[in-house]
Amino acid sequence: MPDTVLPNTLPVRVPLVREPWGIFKSLNEARKNVLSIIPDIATKQPMVSGKTGKRWHMVMDPATIREMLLDKVDDYPKSLVTKNLLKPAIGESLFLAEGAHWRWQRRAASPVFTHRNMLNLAPIMTSAAERAAQRINDAGPRAVNLLDEMVTTTFDVIADVTFSGGDTFDRDGVHNAIDDYLAEAGKISLFDILGAPDWVPRPGRIMSGKALKEMKAMADGAIDARAARGHEGVPDLLDLLLAGVDPKTKRKMNTAELRDNLLTFIVAGHETTALTLAWSMYLMAFDQDAQTRARTEAQSVLQGRVATGDDVENLPFIRQIVDEALRLYPPAGVVSRTAMKNDTLCEREIKKGDTVIIPIYALHRNELLWDDPDAFRPERFEDRKAIPRYAYLPFGDGPRICIGASFALQEAVIILATMLSKFKFKPVKGRDPEPVMILTLRPQGGVWLTAEPV
Repeated sequence: MPDTVLPNTLPVRVPLVREPWGIFKSLNEARKNVLSIIPDIATKQPMVSGKTGKRWHMVMDPATIREMLLDKVDDYPKSLVTKNLLKPAIGESLFLAEGAHWRWQRRAASPVFTHRNMLNLAPIMTSAAERAAQRINDAGPRAVNLLDEMVTTTFDVIADVTFSGGDTFDRDGVHNAIDDYLAEAGKISLFDILGAPDWVPRPGRIMSGKALKEMKAMADGAIDARAARGHEGVPDLLDLLLAGVDPKTKRKMNTAELRDNLLTFIVAGHETTALTLAWSMYLMAFDQDAQTRARTEAQSVLQGRVATGDDVENLPFIRQIVDEALRLYPPAGVVSRTAMKNDTLCEREIKKGDTVIIPIYALHRNELLWDDPDAFRPERFEDRKAIPRYAYLPFGDGPRICIGASFALQEAVIILATMLSKFKFKPVKGRDPEPVMILTLRPQGGVWLTAEPV
């Protein structure tokens, strides 16, 4: 349950560990909530080290994080745990690839996510926001699970952005297969914690293998069909990726590479944005004054219509709400790396093979970096230059910063502004969400709010 010791003037948070745990208790707790194994001291110090089967280090110092993510990025690749969990679903896509294989894919895909292309895709986000508002309105003045609503809305967006034009793409089938895979394979395995080879069977993956194969086959079929016949109208994500070429090697993605990256964008592009929106809606119900200020801004700009891509720059407070929601509840609450060589970080010895963790949840609540870190204060982001760059990492940073960050922020502002301009949201007594992370930081139990038209 949420930390009941905290006064109700603070939004829900995860109770962090105050005593050392052994490997089996750590594993048991991590299966329920990865964030629960973060020591509370990680919110008060720049670095914490320990041993749970393997040596590990948690880094909360921005300068040291910059070393890992920028200066020494090849020395700290994604950890085996991360790769073992996700590789069966998304292969050697941008999210998991390393070295030269990652670099050529990044060069080929980067032009896809230009500001111009994102604005061209904004009408899809506007349409999805309008449909969401209509669904909530049609439901009448009752409690609504905004988490479910936002998952539906953002999946509508990513499906239209990825496979527009009615390709042979079973939306429900892909959505269900993703949910099934994440539910089973996302549970941390003891084999992963102990660093067992990838060929050792993981129970979750065995259970989800059939759905995974079907999902990949559907995506392959849609890609091949599009490549054969083309697509008219505004280029969607698949069109842009099909046309993408690495300017250095002239290499293009084949069907399998396109599929793995598209599935990555589908998973990351709807799940994380839906969570950001759900947590933003929870915070709006939690802080009615901030909600009123945000509604005034939205109504002033929108004048009764649905938000568009052109409106985003004129909605600064709503963008600050999104930023603060990402600080308090970052979708990727923990980033794990494996040290490839002996090193020194924060004047502490790092040995080759050590697991080096950036606990973004703790980084974003570290008392050395943030004033009153557990409080909801969107005004922190009025001056983004005042925030140390590597103290705030909702999308990572360095060369591997999330390629879809601008897409996600544009989508979140469009949908949130539309919702707030049309409804007043209030909390449902006794239904506070519980922050739980398996692969992403979700509001367990949903975000139940009453939605009253304004």
